[in-house]
Amino acid sequence: MTGRPSVLFVCVHNAGRSQMAAGFLTHLAGDRVAVRSAGSAPAGGVNPAVVAAMAEVGIDLRAETPKVLTDEAALASDVIVTMGCGDACPVYPGKRYLDWELPDPAGQGVAAVRPIRDDIERRVRGLISELLGPVG
Repeated sequence: MTGRPSVLFVCVHNAGRSQMAAGFLTHLAGDRVAVRSAGSAPAGGVNPAVVAAMAEVGIDLRAETPKVLTDEAALASDVIVTMGCGDACPVYPGKRYLDWELPDPAGQGVAAVRPIRDDIERRVRGLISELLGPVG
């Protein structure tokens, strides 16, 4: 990696897990990390329970929209974090891949999304520590 590291979070619908991860990384790392998220089959909008759960921790995802996974986004990223996108996730030489096995929040209420959110926050904090050093 040269300069500012770049991270791409990928899940199937880009409506839950990858949106939460991108929200946490943006919130915690600010402009020190370039953050992208995408889905192999994007949904029409971000899961409302995810938006509500993230609002509880001060992160506003209301303006976010699911985005389609492109070769360009993957090629522009140093680290690609997959979250249950299966065989649809691209594999490019020279990229660092992490596979975070997390439950899918689709169809779940806020109470079920909270533990997923908290797990994602813990993982994102660990990733920031690897990329930039300890975070407060």
